[in-house]
Amino acid sequence: MVLFVTVQDKARPAVRRQRPAQPEAYDFRRPMTLAREHGRAFEMAFETFARQWGTQLTSRLRVMVGVGLDGVEMVSYDEYVRRLPNHTTMVLCSIETTRSTAVLQVASETSMLWVDYVLGGPGLVREELPRELTEIETTLITDMLSGALADLRYAFVAVVPLDVRVKAIQYNPQFVQAAPASEAVIVATFTLTVAERPTTATLMIPADVLLAPMRAGEGVVQRSKDELAEAAAASDRLHRTMSTVPVDVHVRMRPVTVHPRDVVDLTVGEVIHLNHPVSRPLDVVVDGIVLAHGVAGNNGRQLACKIVDSEGEDR
Repeated sequence: MVLFVTVQDKARPAVRRQRPAQPEAYDFRRPMTLAREHGRAFEMAFETFARQWGTQLTSRLRVMVGVGLDGVEMVSYDEYVRRLPNHTTMVLCSIETTRSTAVLQVASETSMLWVDYVLGGPGLVREELPRELTEIETTLITDMLSGALADLRYAFVAVVPLDVRVKAIQYNPQFVQAAPASEAVIVATFTLTVAERPTTATLMIPADVLLAPMRAGEGVVQRSKDELAEAAAASDRLHRTMSTVPVDVHVRMRPVTVHPRDVVDLTVGEVIHLNHPVSRPLDVVVDGIVLAHGVAGNNGRQLACKIVDSEGEDR
């Protein structure tokens, strides 16, 4: 006897789709996206800065310090601030030739570790609540970072001119208004390894400071040889055509200033005394520009002007 058994799959439970999160506002006029070529140029510049910064920290702290670039992105200033801890060391920097402000941020523990090394300590990590730097500590950190920020000029020399100076140090990101909340900023994230102790640092620069000069430079169009030859031929045709365009030529004497009442009371036969010497030639004028000088004469029954000299200026 043969039995036929039908095997049925167990009913799969319906997967309920989760409701999407609330939509976020997006300004299409100011997209938070870096062009590939811009992003690559910024990465190379920040990598150069990271190497120089690591070398300088090693010489100042007298311990091995490595600085590596983790990434470069463009976000809003509000998003950048929300990523930072509630208490951190924010070095506010002024950007020369602009009114913009850049921010170099390091962890509070890292800044205290730097101070301990600079003062000759062993680099102890103290278990204490984050605090603000004292006046002496602020001077040490400012001096240390001023030299590092000066290297930004060299790192960005092939991208944009950038001169950054330390302005102040703040500690609460929520109270620092370095840029409008919705303004696009370029954020470079670094990993600092001080004596085998890794930590994170960020450098924020307003996007317009870096992108505006690059976009202006992109306005220069590189043309091929054929396009250059065509442009030269068009310029030659324009010059040849301009020589056949008719223009109005005026011959005038030196002007004289009179009162309105003298003009209103003019009568037939009245003589107007001109301020033009007999020995002075007349001005030959085209579109208000004196091109030459001449003397009055006649050509048959018509008056004429004989050119006696021309202006030496470029016309």
